[in-house]
Amino acid sequence: MPDLLLELFSEEIPARMQAKAADDLKRLVTDKLVAEGLVYEGAKAFATPRRLTLTVHGIPARQPDLKDERKGPKVGAPDAAVQGFLKATGLGSLDEAKIQRDPKKGDFYVALIEKPGRPAIDVLAEILPVIVRTFPWPKSMRWGERSAKPGALQWVRPLHSIIATFGIDTEEPDVVAFDVSGIKAGQVTRGHRFMAPDEISVRRFEDYEAKLADAKVVLDPQRRKDIILADAKTLAQAQNYALVEDAGLLDEVSGLVEWPVPLMGSFDEAFLSIPDEVIRATIRANQKCFVVADPATGKLANKFILTANIEASDGGAAITAGNERVIRARLSDAKFFYETDLKTKLEDRLPKFDQIVFHEKLGKQAERIARIERLAVEIAPLVGADVEKAKRAAKLCKADLLTEVVGEFPELQGLMGKYYALAQGEDAGVAAACEEHYKPQGPADRVPTDPVSIAVALADKLDTLVGFWAIDEKPTGSKDPYALRRAALGVIRLVLDNQLRIRVRALVSKASLPYADRAFKAEDIEATQKLRDAEEILGREDLVEELAEQGWTTEGRYDFVYYVEKTVSAPLMSFFADRLKVQLRDQGARHDLVDAVFALEGQDDILMIVRRVEALAAFLATDDGKNLLAGTKRAANILRIEEKKDGRAFDGAPDASLYAQDEEKALAAAIDRAKAEAGAAVAKEDFAAAMTAMAGLRPAVDAFFDKVTVNADDKAVRENRLKLLNEIRAATRAVADFSKIQD
Repeated sequence: MPDLLLELFSEEIPARMQAKAADDLKRLVTDKLVAEGLVYEGAKAFATPRRLTLTVHGIPARQPDLKDERKGPKVGAPDAAVQGFLKATGLGSLDEAKIQRDPKKGDFYVALIEKPGRPAIDVLAEILPVIVRTFPWPKSMRWGERSAKPGALQWVRPLHSIIATFGIDTEEPDVVAFDVSGIKAGQVTRGHRFMAPDEISVRRFEDYEAKLADAKVVLDPQRRKDIILADAKTLAQAQNYALVEDAGLLDEVSGLVEWPVPLMGSFDEAFLSIPDEVIRATIRANQKCFVVADPATGKLANKFILTANIEASDGGAAITAGNERVIRARLSDAKFFYETDLKTKLEDRLPKFDQIVFHEKLGKQAERIARIERLAVEIAPLVGADVEKAKRAAKLCKADLLTEVVGEFPELQGLMGKYYALAQGEDAGVAAACEEHYKPQGPADRVPTDPVSIAVALADKLDTLVGFWAIDEKPTGSKDPYALRRAALGVIRLVLDNQLRIRVRALVSKASLPYADRAFKAEDIEATQKLRDAEEILGREDLVEELAEQGWTTEGRYDFVYYVEKTVSAPLMSFFADRLKVQLRDQGARHDLVDAVFALEGQDDILMIVRRVEALAAFLATDDGKNLLAGTKRAANILRIEEKKDGRAFDGAPDASLYAQDEEKALAAAIDRAKAEAGAAVAKEDFAAAMTAMAGLRPAVDAFFDKVTVNADDKAVRENRLKLLNEIRAATRAVADFSKIQD
């Protein structure tokens, strides 16, 4: 079957747009082919700085013929209905229709419509210009004399030529005839801008790719990356250095060249007094060059590797010298910034935060730092951190945002704080926390292990989460402008990786206090009198006391605690549960087991939740676990039906004197025994033992359902048996809410 070769040749396409553009071209063309009934065998797209290329092989030579039956009006229908049918189907008269007989509904006309398929090359000539004109570039432009004309083509950069050939590999392919703003499709392209600028006539993809290679163009982006990486490593190793690999930079550089030629340059050793990360950021950002390191020390060497786009006659000496001049100037600036920053202590920068707004509803950056400092002091004893060091680190951790280096290279925030803290004599743990409090920033990022860093990192993330929940700026759908999902996952990873025992809900409540005057509004609060004597308020007495010290009225104190519980704590804990499910699902755990554990009252110790989920998963993998789950669900279903029928719950202890069968007595005894054993095991945090205790229920539950009729004729016996079923449900809640577990 025939193959399609399509090339769109233009001025330089920005490197950041190339990969998506290639994917878009492949998607748009192949989707259109399939929609036209031309099901292809395979397709592949490529991008270089000056061209997008697509090859699609195994396209049918023509569309399949279509046959369709269209039902019309009944025989004898009014003339208007008949004429409408003839017009819609393209029939000249009813003689061209057939009559379909239906004994029940009567006879009616049916039109047999046959639509012959068109040659695939004609279909391509129709769809390709539309795709070119409507291509989804993030930014596009008009150019030349045509730009003022109505309907002028817009492209990312001026489009010069189009290749579009179609045919089988044993014959000369045909050109797909179409025109886009005066640019006619043909079979001519050009090679490397400088080394092979002449026109090249091509036929099909294999011929095209080979001729481009001869014309100093490596078509495949992955092949260009492989060349750059291999040659750069060879250059470094030749001088006993190691290339500092950078996947993001490699992607970008491969989109800047069509014929990659790595070269090595150098800079003054005096610049090595600057932190390695600043040197690397400077060279990367300004010249798109790689750095190399001394493998013995791990420190950077005064060398860099650039990627030229030409085989220069002087071996690249002029290109290297030009890059060295630019890098020398940029490193001079970086050195000046760094040395200037060292002259001002981090602490002396803090007053400037009084004039910098963090968020219009959350106050100034200085207020945020004060909140983080206060919360870090609360967290420090819980994670084994020195309180004064945690307080000091929290105070200084954002100060490097005001430095010259971070202003130039925002990606170095935190890291530069560490360098400046060490330079001014701060404790090593304080300096490390300045860098690590942002971590982890993603699933592959390192998790801090130093207690001071953990305390400040947790404080920073919890303050962010609580603040945006307090002002109702939560993530919605795919939008998360403040990276709150990442912050929640960061808290979870900090807790789990460091095996921390922390009550997250209590910390959320503590973190809410500074927002009292800013976030709390009386009109937001529902009637709270009923809540003031409720149990949930007792767990927030620490907040009530702190608010009292701040002069809040009794009613205001309880209203704010209600606000925190309903507006911040409860929904934020649900958000943590969702993030934990994502985390555990990635590790192969079941999300419904997380729901089953989180449904229990007061479950906010993330480490214990995970351990309980692990024990529950292991239990449910056994026959005892599966059968107990089935029995518990059966009990819950019966209760739900009967509670709906009677309009009330069957709670309260069963009456032992009403047990009429041995199976009832055995189940009651098994429940009492399981409750006691499971409760004792949970208190010791031995969840495996708790599951074993639950397993003891299984024989009694099975026997009960086998021998006992729950809906007995005697109303008192029926109610007592339903209460016994409720006891099964209550007993299993010692380890999890089994109603949340999927079968």
